[in-house]
Amino acid sequence: MSLEISIIVPNRVFWKDNAKEIILPTLNGQMGVLKDHIPLLTGLDTGIILLRTETSAKWISVIVTGGFALVNNNKVTILVNEAELGSDINVEEAEANFLASKLALENVSDGKKKIEMTSQFKKARARFV
Repeated sequence: MSLEISIIVPNRVFWKDNAKEIILPTLNGQMGVLKDHIPLLTGLDTGIILLRTETSAKWISVIVTGGFALVNNNKVTILVNEAELGSDINVEEAEANFLASKLALENVSDGKKKIEMTSQFKKARARFV
């Protein structure tokens, strides 16, 4: 038996499959989930979800922006604002966005604008890493 993973974005089910393990970008750091994990509800930060399916030894990366994860009875339900497969990302574009958002964050001083730029930087960093 394995974990049943569902990643849901506002307008559809983004990804649904079984996995041996999953690593989540929680608000308190990364958290791994294996079969028979205790029930849990946690907030997710902008970052990378790593999945290892039953059919492949390779990790699948999914970039997400904020949300929640519910772990219960070997089911992991993930609700996020946005999701993107790491394999779909253009590396050159991601690097350019990362450098631009880093520079913009370094040069902003307004409190509200700084929060917005920090969010953009986190997303750009997750896509580039």
